[in-house]
Parts: sequence; structure tokens; C-alpha cells
Amino acid sequence: MNGPMNGAVRIKSGGATVRVRLTPSSNADRIDGLGADSAGAPHVKARVRAVPEDGEANDALVELLADSLGVSKSAVRVERGQTTRVKTVYIAGVAAPEMEAWLAGLKGDA
Repeated sequence: MNGPMNGAVRIKSGGATVRVRLTPSSNADRIDGLGADSAGAPHVKARVRAVPEDGEANDALVELLADSLGVSKSAVRVERGQTTRVKTVYIAGVAAPEMEAWLAGLKGDA
């Protein structure tokens, strides 16, 4: 797949996965756009006010992504990286056109 979908977002059966770099204990809950790690792997940059204890930051990320994508919280789950800053999040029920539009909107925020 071409474009931004080849890294930060991957379309899967029944939904998509998003690679997210989460900064907990921030002053706001927000998505800061797209970024890349030192190896060049793309990710979505997100911040939440919640602390990284007892899954609070992960729960806040789920809510933030659900709101941003217009899906229910039950459609979003952290698949990998529960205890690290870089996470893989699965969003059920979204398709490529929706994710492309969402990513295009994020570019302007970066």
C-alpha cells in the first residue's frame, strides 16, 4: 500500500492497527500529528494527562483515539506495548478511506 498507510497505519481484516508513541502525564489529551523514531519507523504522536500506572494512560489513549476516529471505545484496544511508550492499537470497523482521511488530518497538526 502506498502513502502514509504503509507505516503508522496498517489495514487488517475488520479494522486497522495504528502505531502510536504515547506521552503520559501531559498537560492535555491530544494527538500531535505524525512522527518517526530514530530508525525512521512512522508513528502517531499522542499525549494524555493520565499517569502510566494501572493502565490509566492506555485507557486514556483508547478514549482519545475513539473520539478522534468517531468510533466507540469498545472498538479500540491496545494490542502491543501495554507498558512501553510505543504501542500498537487495533481499531475495529474502520476501512482504508477512513484511515487515510484521518491521517491526512493529522499531518496538518504536526
